[in-house]
Amino acid sequence: MEKLVYRTKQELGAAAATTAAEKIKEAIESRGQVNIIVATGTSQFETLKSLVGMSGIDWSKVTMFHLDEYIGLRMEHPASFRKYLKERFVDELESLKAVHFVNGDAEKVEEECLRLGEIIAAHPIDVALVGIGENGHLAFNDPPADFETEKAFIIVELGEKCRKQQLGEGWFGTLEQIPQRAISMSIRQIMKSACIIVSVPERRKAEAVKDTLEGEVTNMHPASILQRHPRCKIFLDEEAASLLL
Repeated sequence: MEKLVYRTKQELGAAAATTAAEKIKEAIESRGQVNIIVATGTSQFETLKSLVGMSGIDWSKVTMFHLDEYIGLRMEHPASFRKYLKERFVDELESLKAVHFVNGDAEKVEEECLRLGEIIAAHPIDVALVGIGENGHLAFNDPPADFETEKAFIIVELGEKCRKQQLGEGWFGTLEQIPQRAISMSIRQIMKSACIIVSVPERRKAEAVKDTLEGEVTNMHPASILQRHPRCKIFLDEEAASLLL
Protein backbone atom coordinates (compact mmCIF):
# COMPACT_ATOMS: atom_id res chain seq x y z
CA MET A 1 0.00 0.00 0.00
CA GLU A 2 1.35 3.41 -0.96
CA LYS A 3 0.91 6.16 1.64
CA LEU A 4 0.61 9.84 0.68
CA VAL A 5 0.28 12.59 3.29
CA TYR A 6 -1.00 16.12 2.62
CA ARG A 7 -1.22 19.21 4.77
CA THR A 8 -5.00 19.64 4.61
CA LYS A 9 -8.03 17.53 3.77
CA GLN A 10 -8.67 19.77 0.78
CA GLU A 11 -5.24 18.92 -0.64
CA LEU A 12 -5.86 15.25 0.18
CA GLY A 13 -9.16 15.29 -1.68
CA ALA A 14 -7.70 16.97 -4.74
CA ALA A 15 -4.83 14.49 -4.92
CA ALA A 16 -7.07 11.45 -4.47
CA ALA A 17 -9.46 12.75 -7.12
CA THR A 18 -6.61 13.37 -9.57
CA THR A 19 -5.40 9.80 -9.16
CA ALA A 20 -8.95 8.46 -9.55
CA ALA A 21 -9.50 10.52 -12.68
CA GLU A 22 -6.28 9.19 -14.21
CA LYS A 23 -7.29 5.57 -13.53
CA ILE A 24 -10.81 6.14 -14.85
CA LYS A 25 -9.51 7.66 -18.08
CA GLU A 26 -6.97 4.85 -18.50
CA ALA A 27 -9.73 2.23 -18.25
CA ILE A 28 -11.94 4.07 -20.73
CA GLU A 29 -9.06 4.38 -23.15
CA SER A 30 -8.18 0.70 -22.93
CA ARG A 31 -11.66 -0.86 -22.70
CA GLY A 32 -14.10 1.83 -23.77
CA GLN A 33 -15.81 1.83 -20.38
CA VAL A 34 -15.06 1.78 -16.67
CA ASN A 35 -16.66 0.38 -13.51
CA ILE A 36 -16.16 2.28 -10.27
CA ILE A 37 -17.12 2.12 -6.60
CA VAL A 38 -17.91 5.41 -4.86
CA ALA A 39 -17.86 5.69 -1.07
CA THR A 40 -19.82 8.01 1.20
CA GLY A 41 -19.32 9.73 4.56
CA THR A 42 -17.68 12.98 5.56
CA SER A 43 -14.23 11.60 4.64
CA GLN A 44 -15.23 11.64 0.97
CA PHE A 45 -16.53 15.23 0.75
CA GLU A 46 -13.37 16.78 -0.68
CA THR A 47 -12.48 13.82 -2.92
CA LEU A 48 -15.89 13.73 -4.59
CA LYS A 49 -16.09 17.52 -4.85
CA SER A 50 -12.79 17.51 -6.75
CA LEU A 51 -13.61 14.44 -8.85
CA VAL A 52 -16.88 15.76 -10.27
CA GLY A 53 -15.02 18.89 -11.34
CA MET A 54 -12.34 17.02 -13.25
CA SER A 55 -12.18 17.60 -16.99
CA GLY A 56 -11.58 15.01 -19.67
CA ILE A 57 -13.69 12.19 -18.21
CA ASP A 58 -16.44 10.76 -20.43
CA TRP A 59 -18.90 10.00 -17.66
CA SER A 60 -21.30 8.37 -20.13
CA LYS A 61 -18.91 5.42 -20.12
CA VAL A 62 -18.83 5.08 -16.32
CA THR A 63 -20.86 2.52 -14.36
CA MET A 64 -21.10 3.32 -10.65
CA PHE A 65 -21.61 1.04 -7.66
CA HIS A 66 -21.74 2.07 -4.05
CA LEU A 67 -20.56 0.31 -0.95
CA ASP A 68 -23.31 0.11 1.60
CA GLU A 69 -26.66 1.30 2.86
CA TYR A 70 -28.64 1.11 6.09
CA ILE A 71 -31.42 -1.45 6.14
CA GLY A 72 -34.86 0.10 6.45
CA LEU A 73 -33.78 3.65 5.66
CA ARG A 74 -35.64 5.44 2.88
CA MET A 75 -33.64 7.21 0.20
CA GLU A 76 -35.16 10.54 1.32
CA HIS A 77 -33.66 10.25 4.82
CA PRO A 78 -30.82 12.76 5.41
CA ALA A 79 -28.47 9.89 6.36
CA SER A 80 -29.23 7.73 3.32
CA PHE A 81 -26.09 6.95 1.34
CA ARG A 82 -28.17 6.86 -1.84
CA LYS A 83 -29.27 10.43 -1.15
CA TYR A 84 -25.64 11.36 -0.42
CA LEU A 85 -24.40 9.95 -3.72
CA LYS A 86 -27.27 11.33 -5.75
CA GLU A 87 -26.72 14.86 -4.46
CA ARG A 88 -22.91 14.91 -4.31
CA PHE A 89 -22.02 12.75 -7.30
CA VAL A 90 -24.75 11.56 -9.68
CA ASP A 91 -26.62 14.87 -9.98
CA GLU A 92 -23.34 16.76 -10.45
CA LEU A 93 -22.59 14.89 -13.68
CA GLU A 94 -24.29 15.16 -17.05
CA SER A 95 -24.71 11.43 -17.44
CA LEU A 96 -23.47 8.09 -16.23
CA LYS A 97 -23.69 4.84 -18.14
CA ALA A 98 -25.38 3.17 -15.17
CA VAL A 99 -25.86 3.66 -11.43
CA HIS A 100 -26.36 0.69 -9.11
CA PHE A 101 -27.58 1.83 -5.72
CA VAL A 102 -27.90 -0.46 -2.71
CA ASN A 103 -31.61 -0.39 -1.85
CA GLY A 104 -31.55 -0.70 1.89
CA ASP A 105 -35.32 -0.42 2.17
CA ALA A 106 -35.93 -3.30 -0.24
CA GLU A 107 -38.74 -5.55 0.92
CA LYS A 108 -36.43 -8.58 0.84
CA VAL A 109 -32.86 -7.53 1.65
CA GLU A 110 -31.43 -10.99 1.01
CA GLU A 111 -32.73 -10.80 -2.56
CA GLU A 112 -31.28 -7.31 -2.90
CA CYS A 113 -27.85 -8.69 -1.98
CA LEU A 114 -28.20 -11.39 -4.62
CA ARG A 115 -29.39 -8.86 -7.23
CA LEU A 116 -26.39 -6.62 -6.67
CA GLY A 117 -24.04 -9.59 -6.59
CA GLU A 118 -25.17 -10.71 -10.04
CA ILE A 119 -24.70 -7.23 -11.48
CA ILE A 120 -21.25 -6.61 -10.05
CA ALA A 121 -20.09 -10.07 -11.16
CA ALA A 122 -20.59 -8.86 -14.73
CA HIS A 123 -18.83 -5.55 -14.04
CA PRO A 124 -15.29 -6.08 -12.67
CA ILE A 125 -14.32 -2.98 -10.72
CA ASP A 126 -11.54 -0.84 -12.16
CA VAL A 127 -11.39 1.87 -9.49
CA ALA A 128 -12.71 1.79 -5.92
CA LEU A 129 -12.94 4.96 -3.84
CA VAL A 130 -13.20 3.99 -0.17
CA GLY A 131 -12.64 5.31 3.32
CA ILE A 132 -11.82 3.85 6.73
CA GLY A 133 -14.08 4.03 9.77
CA GLU A 134 -13.00 5.10 13.24
CA ASN A 135 -13.21 1.44 14.26
CA GLY A 136 -11.23 0.39 11.20
CA HIS A 137 -14.25 -0.75 9.23
CA LEU A 138 -14.09 -1.04 5.45
CA ALA A 139 -17.48 -0.26 3.94
CA PHE A 140 -19.79 -1.40 6.77
CA ASN A 141 -17.69 -4.46 7.58
CA ASP A 142 -17.24 -3.83 11.29
CA PRO A 143 -14.79 -5.88 13.39
CA PRO A 144 -14.70 -8.82 13.48
CA ALA A 145 -15.17 -8.59 9.71
CA ASP A 146 -15.83 -11.59 7.49
CA PHE A 147 -12.67 -12.03 5.44
CA GLU A 148 -13.82 -15.32 3.94
CA THR A 149 -17.24 -14.89 2.34
CA GLU A 150 -17.32 -14.88 -1.45
CA LYS A 151 -20.69 -13.16 -1.50
CA ALA A 152 -20.40 -9.72 -3.07
CA PHE A 153 -22.97 -8.06 -0.79
CA ILE A 154 -23.86 -9.18 2.71
CA ILE A 155 -26.10 -8.21 5.61
CA VAL A 156 -24.05 -6.92 8.55
CA GLU A 157 -24.64 -5.87 12.15
CA LEU A 158 -23.40 -2.38 13.01
CA GLY A 159 -21.40 -2.12 16.22
CA GLU A 160 -21.91 0.66 18.75
CA LYS A 161 -18.63 2.41 17.86
CA CYS A 162 -19.64 2.50 14.21
CA ARG A 163 -23.07 3.88 15.06
CA LYS A 164 -21.56 6.49 17.38
CA GLN A 165 -19.37 7.66 14.50
CA GLN A 166 -22.48 8.24 12.38
CA LEU A 167 -24.04 10.15 15.26
CA GLY A 168 -20.89 12.23 15.76
CA GLU A 169 -20.80 13.14 12.09
CA GLY A 170 -24.31 14.56 12.41
CA TRP A 171 -26.26 12.15 10.24
CA PHE A 172 -28.72 11.26 13.03
CA GLY A 173 -30.19 13.04 16.04
CA THR A 174 -29.84 10.20 18.53
CA LEU A 175 -28.08 6.84 18.72
CA GLU A 176 -31.46 5.09 18.89
CA GLN A 177 -32.38 6.46 15.45
CA ILE A 178 -29.46 4.70 13.77
CA PRO A 179 -30.29 1.34 12.17
CA GLN A 180 -28.46 -1.63 13.62
CA ARG A 181 -28.14 -3.49 10.31
CA ALA A 182 -26.94 -2.62 6.83
CA ILE A 183 -26.20 -4.11 3.44
CA SER A 184 -22.47 -3.90 2.75
CA MET A 185 -20.14 -4.84 -0.05
CA SER A 186 -17.98 -7.63 1.30
CA ILE A 187 -14.26 -7.44 2.01
CA ARG A 188 -13.34 -9.90 -0.74
CA GLN A 189 -15.46 -8.02 -3.28
CA ILE A 190 -13.73 -4.74 -2.45
CA MET A 191 -10.34 -6.44 -2.73
CA LYS A 192 -11.20 -7.61 -6.26
CA SER A 193 -10.98 -3.98 -7.44
CA ALA A 194 -8.09 -3.39 -9.83
CA CYS A 195 -7.18 -0.14 -8.06
CA ILE A 196 -8.22 1.09 -4.60
CA ILE A 197 -8.00 4.75 -3.59
CA VAL A 198 -8.49 5.42 0.13
CA SER A 199 -9.27 8.92 1.45
CA VAL A 200 -8.86 9.40 5.22
CA PRO A 201 -8.81 12.87 6.78
CA GLU A 202 -9.02 14.04 10.41
CA ARG A 203 -7.44 13.22 13.75
CA ARG A 204 -10.30 10.98 14.88
CA LYS A 205 -9.20 8.45 12.23
CA ALA A 206 -5.52 8.44 13.31
CA GLU A 207 -5.68 5.27 15.41
CA ALA A 208 -7.52 3.37 12.67
CA VAL A 209 -4.95 4.57 10.14
CA LYS A 210 -2.10 3.33 12.31
CA ASP A 211 -3.78 -0.07 12.69
CA THR A 212 -4.38 -0.21 8.94
CA LEU A 213 -0.84 0.64 7.89
CA GLU A 214 1.34 -0.61 10.73
CA GLY A 215 -0.66 -3.32 12.49
CA GLU A 216 -1.08 -6.99 11.65
CA VAL A 217 -3.65 -7.99 9.07
CA THR A 218 -6.62 -9.06 11.14
CA ASN A 219 -10.39 -8.97 10.86
CA MET A 220 -10.40 -7.02 14.14
CA HIS A 221 -8.98 -4.15 12.08
CA PRO A 222 -10.81 -4.78 8.80
CA ALA A 223 -9.05 -2.12 6.73
CA SER A 224 -5.70 -3.76 7.49
CA ILE A 225 -6.51 -6.19 4.64
CA LEU A 226 -5.63 -3.36 2.27
CA GLN A 227 -1.96 -4.09 3.03
CA ARG A 228 -2.38 -7.11 0.75
CA HIS A 229 -3.74 -5.22 -2.24
CA PRO A 230 -1.13 -4.69 -4.99
CA ARG A 231 -2.53 -1.36 -6.24
CA CYS A 232 -3.82 0.53 -3.23
CA LYS A 233 -3.04 4.16 -2.41
CA ILE A 234 -4.06 5.77 0.86
CA PHE A 235 -4.37 9.56 0.98
CA LEU A 236 -4.07 11.15 4.43
CA ASP A 237 -3.97 14.61 5.89
CA GLU A 238 -1.44 15.41 8.60
CA GLU A 239 -3.98 14.85 11.38
CA ALA A 240 -4.96 11.38 10.19
CA ALA A 241 -1.27 10.48 9.82
CA SER A 242 -0.28 11.88 13.22
CA LEU A 243 0.26 8.52 14.96
CA LEU A 244 2.30 6.88 12.20
CA LEU A 245 5.95 6.08 12.85
